Amino acid sequence: MIARASQLRIVVTGLITQHPLLGGMTWHYLHYVLGLRRIGHDVYYIEDSGEWPYNLDGGASGEDFSAATCDGNVEYLAEVMRRFGLEGRWAYHSPIDDTWFGLSSQKRKTVIESADLLLNVSGTIPRPEEFRRIRTLAYIDTDPVFTQITLARGQQDLRRVVDFHDVQFSFGECLPGMAPSTGHQWYPTRQPVVLTEWRPSLPCRDAFTTIMNWASYEPESYQGRRYGQKDVEFSRFLDLPGRVAPAVLEIAGRGMRTDPLRTAENWNEAGSVSARLAAAGWRVASAVGVCADFENYRRYIEFSKAEWSVAKNAYVAARCGWFSDRSACYLAAGRPVVVQDTGFGAVLPVGEGILTFANMDEAVAAIQEIQADYERHRLAARAIAEEYFDSSKVLSRLVEQAMNGGSHSVSDASDSE
Repeated sequence: MIARASQLRIVVTGLITQHPLLGGMTWHYLHYVLGLRRIGHDVYYIEDSGEWPYNLDGGASGEDFSAATCDGNVEYLAEVMRRFGLEGRWAYHSPIDDTWFGLSSQKRKTVIESADLLLNVSGTIPRPEEFRRIRTLAYIDTDPVFTQITLARGQQDLRRVVDFHDVQFSFGECLPGMAPSTGHQWYPTRQPVVLTEWRPSLPCRDAFTTIMNWASYEPESYQGRRYGQKDVEFSRFLDLPGRVAPAVLEIAGRGMRTDPLRTAENWNEAGSVSARLAAAGWRVASAVGVCADFENYRRYIEFSKAEWSVAKNAYVAARCGWFSDRSACYLAAGRPVVVQDTGFGAVLPVGEGILTFANMDEAVAAIQEIQADYERHRLAARAIAEEYFDSSKVLSRLVEQAMNGGSHSVSDASDSE
């Protein structure tokens, strides 16, 4: 095992306040804060992204997606921190009026000046120079391939941010591959999960589910190749429900109500994504409606039988080894996952608990396998979470590597898992 660092003061960044109606975003960052605290570190959460807070439901008019005030956003963050005993350990900077909430100015200054490590998760701190008094700055890339393409194409604002950090990590555990070189050493890491927050013993309903954003942003092109989002991959599996009936497939999604299916030639007809999916046999729910905060998000996953999901087209094409933080939560809840292959089989076990697919026939076979031997796959799912995603293991390794410039101080990577 890798020897753990002694207690450190660690600052974690994130976007919890910006996205109060995205429970998955809350858990994504919260697992770092809770996990680090549980292995004995002195942890603070600071959100200073410069990003305008969202109204994901469109506000009163349904069209107001930029919040006029951050009051509701801050209330949500304060409640999350209170719920987990983190009062007095958070700060949020509002770009609306340049106001700080949470920690006092003096306490925030003291924390930054005395901290040992900054984990800039998802690159959410755009001005890392303001945190340079912290001994070590670690950049955690959670959107591999897109990050590397942006850097390789010469986007200077991102390069300035990434370069300013002392060490860089990526959820693309199999980089390099087809992703372009950026001049950085991208050390592999993955989503930590605090296992005690997920309850595998709860009963579930008979549905394969997932929670997804149809397309987070426009596709990227690099050296004549186009790298797209989940909408590109999903078009290949539109008819899956008819192939696996009576199994129920459900999507809780965003960006699916009115967006036209325009990414594949045979999807060019006008119409909403949700209407087309429903016509093909998918059960469609609004992510904002069913998992709008951290509690509902957790409940939705725990009450699902399993997950079925595609990945972003870029992850699939580049074989980067990305594995979803959402799928890690399904595993922790003892829910097997049937997920599109991005090459992560090189670092995670597949075949029990995690089943992969690259085409329609493989997707059908994987769902049928889960249906035929559910208990075996349910137990395997939780076992994989305990072995490969336990926050104590993932974060002990991450902190040790970060404080040693990416290298292990005791033994190699395999010994940490």
